[in-house]
Amino acid sequence: MMLVRITIETQANTLSGDTMSHETQWFSFTELVEKVQTVLQHGGLNAAQAEATAHTLVTAEQDQCYSHGLYRIEGIFKTLASKMADGQALPTVSDVAGQALVKVNAHGGFSSLAFNTGLPLLIKKARQFGLAAMAINDCVHYSALWVEVEQLAQAGMAGLAMCPTAAYVAPSGGISKLLGTNPFAFAWPCTQAEPYVFDFATSAAARGAIELRQRQNQPIPADWAIDDYGQPTTDAAAGLNGALLPFGGHKGSALATMIELLAGVWIDDLLSLESSERDQERLLAPRHGELILALNPAAFGATDLTAHSHRLLDAITAQGARLPSQRRFAARQRAQQKGIAIRTAMLQQLDALVAQTTD
Repeated sequence: MMLVRITIETQANTLSGDTMSHETQWFSFTELVEKVQTVLQHGGLNAAQAEATAHTLVTAEQDQCYSHGLYRIEGIFKTLASKMADGQALPTVSDVAGQALVKVNAHGGFSSLAFNTGLPLLIKKARQFGLAAMAINDCVHYSALWVEVEQLAQAGMAGLAMCPTAAYVAPSGGISKLLGTNPFAFAWPCTQAEPYVFDFATSAAARGAIELRQRQNQPIPADWAIDDYGQPTTDAAAGLNGALLPFGGHKGSALATMIELLAGVWIDDLLSLESSERDQERLLAPRHGELILALNPAAFGATDLTAHSHRLLDAITAQGARLPSQRRFAARQRAQQKGIAIRTAMLQQLDALVAQTTD
């Protein structure tokens, strides 16, 4: 199937109200997944990869995490066209007998299907051993990690996930790209409603957030990136050409290094700098590994985890502070009641892609 290049514009504005209804169409979650799955299959993904990837993208779009929603389709097609990803690959799972370990080889396919394929065995082992680890090797990663750790929380597990990316970030005190943005996510299930979830890049900002600022001709804060000369910059394009900075200085730099070691060296996969060497400055979705940890909250015999957890979480909100992911959960609730708003222009771009790949 021939691939064509399209440019997917993000839905930069919050669409929780009716002010832009004349420019949008509304979809249920299932309807939008089916539409995106069709687009992805026309673009070169097999049915299994397309379904898993569509579900992940629409979950992000539903939660108004636009930088990880339908906007990512452009990068997926670019990566497929370059042969960096294999849209026909099917992951294989290796059960390390007698150990709390699961290994999944994505064979160059996208990460969502690899995660979904290994998840049941990971949960089974976490229940058996109290905790378990899953290494995904040779996957192409494009998605937010909170989508994955939330699935662990839904199964009653606490979850951590981490991965390198490509070398976009200078180490603290450094002047050029070496580390990845290296996201890290955590979910804790013992709450009365939604889990406690956070997912953040170890850079001062996610690269996707800076890309969106560039597209919208907006400046970036001076502590997000440096230019080619190692100087702080507020120009998004200069920051992308130079290097992103770690959040919190040496602390973020140390966390990013830990992720390189655990989700790169330990699982025998690529460091961010090695992913970049393979990419050859094409700025494709990076191909590397991922590490996921599942922990059974009952393993140490704690009693009434929900009440104990809420003693802390409720005290946080009582001070007027916001828990991580509260904005996402509110957007999700609105979408479940009203639907997911998609700009007509974006739908036209997706329909044009299907039409061109069908010809």
